[in-house]
Amino acid sequence: MLQTATPTSLLHPATRAPMVTIRTAKQRDLPALRELITELAAHHGDAAAVTPENLERDLFGRMPWITALVAEAAGELIGYAILVPLYRAQQGARGMELHHLYVRPAHRGTGIGRHLVAKAREQARMAGATYLSVSAATGNFQAHRFYESENFTPGPVTGMRYLQTLA
Repeated sequence: MLQTATPTSLLHPATRAPMVTIRTAKQRDLPALRELITELAAHHGDAAAVTPENLERDLFGRMPWITALVAEAAGELIGYAILVPLYRAQQGARGMELHHLYVRPAHRGTGIGRHLVAKAREQARMAGATYLSVSAATGNFQAHRFYESENFTPGPVTGMRYLQTLA
């Protein structure tokens, strides 16, 4: 896991924004991170079912499942990215899925999302990944433009994805 912080000074169109730090999430971030996840779910018309216990287990448990990067300004979390490992067995290729990327509305357009993606790329490389993938809803053209501007290449939808709940 990446343990260093990257201070990034970002400019807001009218005023200078506070110093923003992009770093790996810490246990003390769990309540604010859960709040951000809830905001992203609401943005998509969903309800977040994640609990603080889920986040603690998946970020800091015996077998961490995800990596969370956070954007912090003036002691407040204003954005986050979650990475999940992937594997393409037929190619022997390790990758990372940029599972979530979210910046609070008041801070959008200031470069924070781009800095989170850059840190996600760095984290993925450090973990030995050879690719980073992301998905966006079919009609989310703003996200499509953003990811393409970050050099993600759109791929064809190749079929249905199925889910089975395990008891």
